[in-house]
Parts: sequence; C-alpha cells; structure tokens
Amino acid sequence: MKTQFISFQINSVKCLLFVAFIFFTPHLVYSSYFQQNTEIDKFQYVEFKGEVVDERSGDPIISAHLTVENSNISTITNSEGEFSLKIPADLMNSSVTVSFLGYQSKIVPLNSFTKENNRITLQESVEVLTEVSIFKAKDAKKLVATMLQNRGSNYFDSPTLMTAFYREIIKKRRKNASLSEAVIKIYKQPNDSPKKDIVGVYKARKSTNYDRLDTLAIKLRGGPFNTLYVDLMKYTDFVFEPENIDEYKFSFNQPTKINNRYVYVVDFEELNKSLPWYYGKLFIDAETNSLIKASYKLNVDDKDVASKMFVKTKPKKAVVYPIDVNYQIDYLQSNGKWYYSYGNALLEFVVDWNKKLFNSRYTLNSEMVVTDWETYTDKDPKNDLNYIRPSIVMVDDISGFSDDQFWGSNNIIEPEKSIQNAIEKIQRQLKKRIIYAEA
Repeated sequence: MKTQFISFQINSVKCLLFVAFIFFTPHLVYSSYFQQNTEIDKFQYVEFKGEVVDERSGDPIISAHLTVENSNISTITNSEGEFSLKIPADLMNSSVTVSFLGYQSKIVPLNSFTKENNRITLQESVEVLTEVSIFKAKDAKKLVATMLQNRGSNYFDSPTLMTAFYREIIKKRRKNASLSEAVIKIYKQPNDSPKKDIVGVYKARKSTNYDRLDTLAIKLRGGPFNTLYVDLMKYTDFVFEPENIDEYKFSFNQPTKINNRYVYVVDFEELNKSLPWYYGKLFIDAETNSLIKASYKLNVDDKDVASKMFVKTKPKKAVVYPIDVNYQIDYLQSNGKWYYSYGNALLEFVVDWNKKLFNSRYTLNSEMVVTDWETYTDKDPKNDLNYIRPSIVMVDDISGFSDDQFWGSNNIIEPEKSIQNAIEKIQRQLKKRIIYAEA
C-alpha cells in the first residue's frame, strides 16, 4: 500500500484518511491557513438562478450538471435542485446543457433564461438499454481493468489550471455548526503523471459556532484536498489500481445513460472484510471505457479500527467513531477527453461521552465543483496565490460574509436554504458588531 498522503496504515487496508481526517480537542488552537485575497473582480457577467426538476414528478434533481457551450464554464445543482450560473457578457448567445444520470440531457438557449426562477425539467430515459448493441463487454472485471489502463489516454493528458468552488459543512444533528467556502485554483496534473495536484486559495471565508459544538471543537483536516483525492482516476492507489483488482468482486448492474451517452454500471465490493472495506458503483462510458462517475462507501462496522483510521486525537472521556462514510466523483467530457468535475465526501460521526446519557452526532460534508478550466503550459504555478498542503485545517475568517458580492463573477454551488439562513445570520451578527464598535 502506498502511503505518500497517509499518516499511518492498518495492515493492508487502503483508506482515504485525508478525506476524513478529523481532529477532536477541547482546546481551540488553529493552524495558519490563508490571507484573504482582496482583489476586486471587475469582469462583466450576468447571473441566472433557477432549479432543475423531474418533468413528471416535479421533484428536485440533485447534482445535475449545467455546462455552457463554447466555454469551459460549468456548475452543479445543490441538494434542493437549485443553481446559480454566472455567464460572461460575451457568451450570452450560447446555450446551457443540463444533464443527470438516467435522464435525457436538455440544451437550453441562454436567451430564454430570466435572471430568477428558471425552471428546467428533465425527462427520464426509458430506452431498454440491455438491447443496445454498443454494450459489448461481458466480463465486468476485464472492463474495469481496461478502464484503469485507459486512465492516461482517455482523460486530460496535459497540465490543466482549474477554477473550483469548495464548500465544507459541519453539522451537529441537523444544525449547522461550521461553514467554510472557497474559490480555489487547482494545478491538475495528468492521471499518468507522478506529480501531485497543487491547490492555491483565491478567496475564502469560514465561520464556526463553538457554542453549538459544546466543549468539543471539530476540525476537518485537508480542506479542498478532501474532495480532490476522491478522484479515482488520478489517485487509484487509495481504492484500487490495476495490480490489485483481484481483491475485488465486480458485477454488471442495469446499464443507463448519462448526458445522452450509454453507460455500463458496475457494482464492486472488496473481498477481504476483516477490516473496513470499500463497495459501490462505477459508471463506465460504453464507447471509451472511461470512468465518468462513481459512488462508493467504506464499511465501518468495526468501530475500533474505523476510529483509529479517522480520528487523530480526542478527549479522554469521549469515544469517537464514524458510522457512515460516502464518496462521489463525477467527470465531464471536452473534445473527446474526460476531466475531474465534481467530488463529494460525506461522513457521519458519533461521540459517546463518559457518564452522559445521550451521544452527539456530527455530519461532515465537503464538496467541490470545477467551474472553469484552461490548459496550463507554464513550468511552475503562479506565485500570486496562497498554496496549501494536504494536512491543512481551515481557520475562521468571517469577514467575507459581510459582502454580498464576495464571490464576484466566480460560479459557486447555490446555497441550500439552511446554508443561506446561516449566512444571513452571520451577516446580521457582523452588522451588530459594527454598530457596537461605532457606538
């Protein structure tokens, strides 16, 4: 097992420790993170807001992709199916492609949008895909082996500078306890390159309600790297790679369509279940044998081992362990090549306190969407950003919440209602502080 990003290993278990590295401590001590970039963005753009829903039921479609034609601009809907999309003025004659797993993609001209309340409906795909002749693979494991072999040629094969939006939320039960957001620059290396991706922070803000966390401060270690390392085609060594696929069982599920492309669905499951083990689904493009989506979990039924994997330190009177660990990765295609588009890590932890009747439950959700990209030809990354390490811990900086135009022309994931309420509450608190200070 390779350990270049892992602080320790347990026998032969491959674990995404950087994704779920949390730190429990009764003391509020923070690592240095970044200094906020105060550059004023004067770029001309138009913002559109709306929702993507199922045509038949009207239910919101979560994580639907919206991509702007004639550009590399894209975004994704939030957990309530809502989106915001900022378009440069010179692209207003373009169209937006809206796509999601199992639905027919739709192309919507931008000149048909209004600034608010756009409602885009998607129709479910009803084609009997098992009869489509393009599905030629008969052996699921061989298909996965081909997918891994093609990870160099089927994906971006030159360094790429990506702009992405990152959001990190910590909840106690259903209430928000910490909110972090950032626009970052990713110097993405080709999948077959030994070089690791570099991340720089362009603009960020964070607020934590320590009263809601009681006497326990939780810090999610890794920041944007949490979702970046979910990229199975770049970081194969954390789940499976060509030389260890015999350690997994693979089987075909019902095929589907994504963005009007025929897709194999392969279920996978780790054979050795003596320690926490991976299982999930791979969505493989039938034409190129490329991974275009994956959703997978880590079984953490063994609480003692799982706790050692994920928890760095904790109070002596508390037992801390994960009870649910979920990952998702999406790729999009451009000019015949696929690229990392969206990553999500969702984890739920239980804290059992000695001599307390009820335990505490915390949910840690981090997600990142690539909103724009360009080919990067310079030998070294630009030095005008604050670069971060995989071990980073984001520090509080709430100044950005006072500015309604904080993100400028940068595309972001539209806040769901609970997040928006939290932002508005932070803004009210900041205004009270300013009034108090002036008095």
